[in-house]
Amino acid sequence: MTTPAIGDDAPDFSLPKDDGSTLSISSLKGRKVVLYFYPKDDTSGCTQEAIEFNQLRAAFDAANTAIIGVSPDNTKSHAKFKAKHSLDLTLVSDETKSMLEAYGVWAEKSMYGRKYMGVERTTFLIDTHGKIASVWAKVKVPGHAAEVLAMAQK
Repeated sequence: MTTPAIGDDAPDFSLPKDDGSTLSISSLKGRKVVLYFYPKDDTSGCTQEAIEFNQLRAAFDAANTAIIGVSPDNTKSHAKFKAKHSLDLTLVSDETKSMLEAYGVWAEKSMYGRKYMGVERTTFLIDTHGKIASVWAKVKVPGHAAEVLAMAQK
């Protein structure tokens, strides 16, 4: 599936959170939402990205913006990852990859000549009406959370 573009309706979802409850995009209407898709809990780049978003959480809150991290890892893995790094943000689990596909981030990747399917590190900013406001594809982690925050504050 193709990646939603700026101005498109954000694809809805209903997925389990790290605490076992369920989250849907429609339950967040009226707030801006940062959806950041990452490959795997507790790997170096994914940990750095989560920590950078977590460090800016108060500023995101002040900008009426929720931060949601999404990966195919299960909720138990998410809970362990959050506890290990003292993260105070929401992580949702997409083990079926339905949301990853709806957002166009489940893609063929290549490492050392081997092709495999995985998460393309991508971030979406969704406005208060549920529309895609910004998209960052093939994210480079250092400084990314601050860049997203600057856009959320506009």
